[in-house]
Amino acid sequence: MKGNNSRLGTRGRPEESRASILTAAVAEFAEHGIAGARTDAIARAAHVNKALLYYYFKDKDALYEAVLDHVFGGLQDRVMPVLDSKLPPRQKMLEYLGTYFDYIAANPRFPRVVQAEWMRSGGKGSAPMQRVAKQYFRPIFAKLVEVLREGIAAGEFRTVNPMDFLPSVAAVIVFYFAAAPVMKTLLKVDPLSEQRIRERRAFVLDFISAALFV
Repeated sequence: MKGNNSRLGTRGRPEESRASILTAAVAEFAEHGIAGARTDAIARAAHVNKALLYYYFKDKDALYEAVLDHVFGGLQDRVMPVLDSKLPPRQKMLEYLGTYFDYIAANPRFPRVVQAEWMRSGGKGSAPMQRVAKQYFRPIFAKLVEVLREGIAAGEFRTVNPMDFLPSVAAVIVFYFAAAPVMKTLLKVDPLSEQRIRERRAFVLDFISAALFV
């Protein structure tokens, strides 16, 4: 069959090969951080050879930057259409929360990748995280501030400080997934089962609504 003779480990299927490398890299960086991650393990998990990995990403740092773009670019692609919509503030906030939660639930390793980078960079923030903050965090934060101000002005939201409220929202959503491996060991329950994810999603929306809505 024409067009099907190329293998993933060659340059014949670049989009699939690159996507496979990024998926494997997310798992490796989530487990070991950038310092402990091994490119040979990433290549093996992606079913490509190391030469191909370095063809797409010149070194481990470049691959890690691509992973951060993959994580935060994907989030931005999903939440910005909601934040740019003409929905009223209350509905917009609920849609944002649900979309944010669903994105992390579909990619539960992502919080651990970011957590590892924050721990590595310390209080000053690494160059990759400074770039991520400018490129992805700030536009989302600015839109959410607008939603909060609009909702407060309309009498739909309690008066909250975005600098306190928005990090708390992120923590409520993200920490659950970052802590999932520990919870599974301590509680003998799979925190990422379909039932638990449904229950957690409902709790998150109810919890944040109770904190914000008048």
